[in-house]
Amino acid sequence: MVTQPGVQLHMLVLLFSVVDMSQPVCVDVPSATEAVLGEPMKLTCIACLKREEIKARTRVDWYYMPTKEKNVPPNKTHIYRFEDYNLIEMDGPFKGRLFWNGTQDLQDLSIRIDKVKYDDSGVYECHVFRRFEFNLFAPTVLITKDIKLRVKEKASQDTAALYSEITMYVLLVFLTSWLLVEMVYCYRKISRSDEQTQDAA
Repeated sequence: MVTQPGVQLHMLVLLFSVVDMSQPVCVDVPSATEAVLGEPMKLTCIACLKREEIKARTRVDWYYMPTKEKNVPPNKTHIYRFEDYNLIEMDGPFKGRLFWNGTQDLQDLSIRIDKVKYDDSGVYECHVFRRFEFNLFAPTVLITKDIKLRVKEKASQDTAALYSEITMYVLLVFLTSWLLVEMVYCYRKISRSDEQTQDAA
């Protein structure tokens, strides 16, 4: 079956749109759970936005508790707040060691702990409150994520994580190469069709 030049051009545009790296990409990944004594530690909290949900007011509250058990009221401490691009660090054992580590589009709402201590081990909660601004209504949503952090004297070798990361990069390289080959193939077919049309004319 011979594909019409217009269809080929449409396929080419679609391929370019797939590899358009200017569009923000959000991937909900879990936070690391092992910190090294005296080193900085990022507590990752991802809350992806759909394209139609970009207009939203966002508030983020971070809490800490030494332990978290079922059917036991947690001893929860409010340690950090982000609201309307204002950063509020609460008084307590983390004062002066917490820093915003999120992104401008407010999909990554992470914080960083500097100079991690043994007492920083425990459970951290990331509460993301969003109010979406549509034309006729303003729905709200609350997302809560738990991070169970353990502080160690030295970093352990995580072989599984290393293999996963290598596999991910290999897959990305393969997909990028495949898309480039497809684009070149479509471009050549379009050029040949144009030349045949001109010769026929």
